[in-house]
This record gives sequence, structure tokens and C-alpha cells, in this order.
Amino acid sequence: IESAKLSEGVLPEKIRIKKQFSIGVNEVTRILERMKPMSESGSTSPQPALDSCVKKGGSSVRLQAVIVAADCNPRWLTKHIPSLAYSRKVPLIFVRDKKGGSLRLGEIVKMKTAIVIGVKVTDSGINKLIGEILNDNGNVVTVGIPEAE
Repeated sequence: IESAKLSEGVLPEKIRIKKQFSIGVNEVTRILERMKPMSESGSTSPQPALDSCVKKGGSSVRLQAVIVAADCNPRWLTKHIPSLAYSRKVPLIFVRDKKGGSLRLGEIVKMKTAIVIGVKVTDSGINKLIGEILNDNGNVVTVGIPEAE
């Protein structure tokens, strides 16, 4: 089955996930630190423009948004993420859920838990969805995910 997927040009799911997301506090922090801080006179849009973020031939990775589990314990693990994201003009989305935000985020990336997920700027459906959410309300602060039934 795996060789059939590879021969058809379909990426294995783990590779596809890694191309679309940065997973974990350390990886998201590293990418945010490598991104150039946006000047105050820069774009007024709450999200980085998709076209201007991707460098042709370069290895520059940019994040469209950072999703943080609101139930992170201890809180100091993610305390630096909001200020770092704000300085790079990367919107934050906090996930709160009865089941646990970190468990829900883990489900997205096929892991047990994930405290922080960075959505990489690519030309994928997830970027279009995040863009629609952010354009619908540029001040997205908390997104509640209803309990699965």
C-alpha cells in the first residue's frame, strides 16, 4: 500500500503533515525566531500575505498562524509564544475544549498530544481555511471545539 502511494506521487501522511505544520513548542519557537520581525509601518493585515512569505529557491519558512492549546500545564512552556508571534504579526488561535485542547491539537497532526502547532505558509487547503477564519474575524482569540459525540 505504501509503495503504491509513493508510486502515485502521493506523499505519506507524516511527510504531508510535516510540510503543512510545525509541531511542538521548540519547533514553532525556532521558526518564529527565524522570521523577521514586522515593522509597525508594514502590512495592516493580521496575517502575513501568502505570496510575499514564500521565497523562491530559499528555505525560509513562515507561519500563517499559531494554534496554542489553552490547557497547557505548566503555563510557562508557552508563555513566550504570544509575544513572539505578535512581533512577527502571526495571529494566534487558542484552542479550549472539555476534552483538552492539547488532545484535540494532537488529533489534527496524528499524535497523542500537541501543545502548539504552527501552520506553515503553503498553497494548501488548510491555508485557505485559516485565511477565511482570520479574514472573517481578524481578532480571533479563542476557538472552542465542540465535544465529539
